[in-house]
Amino acid sequence: MKRLGKILAILALVAATAGVTFCVTWSELRADASKDAAVRKVSEISQDLNEYFIDDYDETKLADAAADAMVKATGDRWSYYVSAADYASYEEQMNNAYVGIGVTIEQNDEAGGFTITAVTKGGPAEAAGVKVGDILVSVEGKSVKELGKSGTVNAVRGKEGTEVSLTFRRDGSEYTASIKRRSIHTPVATYLMTDDKIGVVTIKNFDTNCSSETINAVNTLLAQGAKGLVFDVRNNPGGLKTELVKVLDRLLPEGPLFRSRDYAGRESVDSSDATCVKLPMAVLVNADSYSAAEFFAAAMQEYQAATVVGAKTVGKGNFQNTFRLSDGSAIAISVGKYFTPHNRSLTNVGVTPDVPVALSEDSNEKLYADQLPVKDDPQLQAALKAVR
Repeated sequence: MKRLGKILAILALVAATAGVTFCVTWSELRADASKDAAVRKVSEISQDLNEYFIDDYDETKLADAAADAMVKATGDRWSYYVSAADYASYEEQMNNAYVGIGVTIEQNDEAGGFTITAVTKGGPAEAAGVKVGDILVSVEGKSVKELGKSGTVNAVRGKEGTEVSLTFRRDGSEYTASIKRRSIHTPVATYLMTDDKIGVVTIKNFDTNCSSETINAVNTLLAQGAKGLVFDVRNNPGGLKTELVKVLDRLLPEGPLFRSRDYAGRESVDSSDATCVKLPMAVLVNADSYSAAEFFAAAMQEYQAATVVGAKTVGKGNFQNTFRLSDGSAIAISVGKYFTPHNRSLTNVGVTPDVPVALSEDSNEKLYADQLPVKDDPQLQAALKAVR
């Protein structure tokens, strides 16, 4: 708690120069500043900028940059800062729902815009004729180069029912579409059944709605006579522990599922009941399977309930709490450590597949864009073989 208090105190001192008030009293700040060289240093810089800097500067940008740099300086790659301008998008992502047009974009410097990597089925963008591979070049006549990624996302999103004018490039020609924004639900778990009755469940993340959609997928496939299950958590960035535990509880027998220890040394264990799935199973992972996705695979592997197939995972062992600051920004900082059912840490270790299978660069790109056919996916084919 002392370390968190110190972080918030420094943020408060920096933000004070930008006219932002945090929930820390001046007496507390002065007491901390008298004891802590880091707090004094930030306070001195802020004061010197205010009194002597010759040119104008954006005070919000100053506070954002200072806060971002402080969190990065901890050396923890999993902690991060979210500006007030980006917080709404951040929260929408965590909730797997947002108001927008239903596209996913990726920066493409060579093309001078953002490549559309996914179009939500049934969404406004699909109805307007937007396709994967199109390049978004401007929003309401303003270049996306000037807006940047977060600026572009914020410009495209807006109030439900309003329209936004977007210009795209396709095959060298540009076209403009006026698209009405609406609430978009991003499916978390999708599924299919192979001809030989193997159910394949793709889990995009472990955020809101993950457990209900995944469990529904499993129950539906079982009702349809599935003889085995494959869970695809490749490119899954993780999410909420509560969602992870509910999914594992449905699949695994009685016993520990997930262990954690927080900053105060408090330990907790989440356990499963005896109800489980008694079918051959496999889990697909890759180098972009993070956090909850890794611990999902690790738990299934340790219980010998599933064969893990694919590439070694990243190795994330810390968990974060998000602390909202009074200007609308937030810091998500590591406050504890995760452990597998067998009490193993995955930090810088990850999950090693039982059946290692690599993907080519081209196949990886297609997988990321949800454009890799089942028959052309060697990792998925290996997982199906393991289940059969």
